[in-house]
Amino acid sequence: MTSPIPESELAPVLVDPAAEDGRRASRQTWLAFRRQPLGMISLAILALLILVAVIAPLLAPYPASYGTEVLSPPSAAHWFGTDSLGRDVYAEVIWGTQQSVLVALAASAIAIVFGTLVAVIGAYVPKLDAVVSVVVDLTLSLPVLPLMILVAALVGPSTTTIILVVAAFSWPEVTRLVRSQALAVVKLPYIDAARLMTRRSSWILGRHVIPAVTPVIVVSVVVTASRAVLSAAGLAFLGLGDPTTWSWGRILYEAQQSGAMVSAWWLTLFPSLAILALVLSATLLSIAYNDARNPRSHER
Repeated sequence: MTSPIPESELAPVLVDPAAEDGRRASRQTWLAFRRQPLGMISLAILALLILVAVIAPLLAPYPASYGTEVLSPPSAAHWFGTDSLGRDVYAEVIWGTQQSVLVALAASAIAIVFGTLVAVIGAYVPKLDAVVSVVVDLTLSLPVLPLMILVAALVGPSTTTIILVVAAFSWPEVTRLVRSQALAVVKLPYIDAARLMTRRSSWILGRHVIPAVTPVIVVSVVVTASRAVLSAAGLAFLGLGDPTTWSWGRILYEAQQSGAMVSAWWLTLFPSLAILALVLSATLLSIAYNDARNPRSHER
């Protein structure tokens, strides 16, 4: 009597368009993406910001508690000027990059993982899809910023609080985007074939459904990260950020608290440019990636 064939050996027999054409589609998408100047520039800016966050200790010392040159404009000694306590704004922006990138990556990772799981499970199980749809629509209809301010104020300012608050209000958008794609994928013939071969829903989701919606997940990562930066900066500007760690929002907050926001233009210019660079490059990158995924761009 022969032993049953393991599912791991049966899996390659499935006709899975996403698995068969994945490498070729990825290669074509990358070639099309490379032909878009804005996309490559955006990718370079994001890579530069991540590099700055990683090597921040090599670029500038941690901002001191105070300095002797108060509200000094940009000069050779202080490239971005100094604040109301004489601290170097360049060092604050560099170390703020580390905090802002950390919040963006951590919050978007949590939102993407949770939102994707909810989306694909809801799309695969019709009885749960109605519940997921109602919860997502209800959450998206809520006033996000006031609720974020309320939760952050009640829990207390810290980096962990900011990450969790931003992630908690970001996953519904991810779920809506991924769910729309997953609903179409679960109706394809090779998913029906997979159901006939195994009852392990986790294997079907991980082997077939999630890889098929990966392009949407990639776009969601970039968009969610940029929104996380804006949300974290907004909370920090309102005094709800981590007071022990420098961030771009904290620089703006302290400039507003000291009353030097109008007279010392450099206090708001450089952190605002950093926020703009990250958010704008992330947005342009997602647009360029969507265009590169368009089959028409492969024919150029």
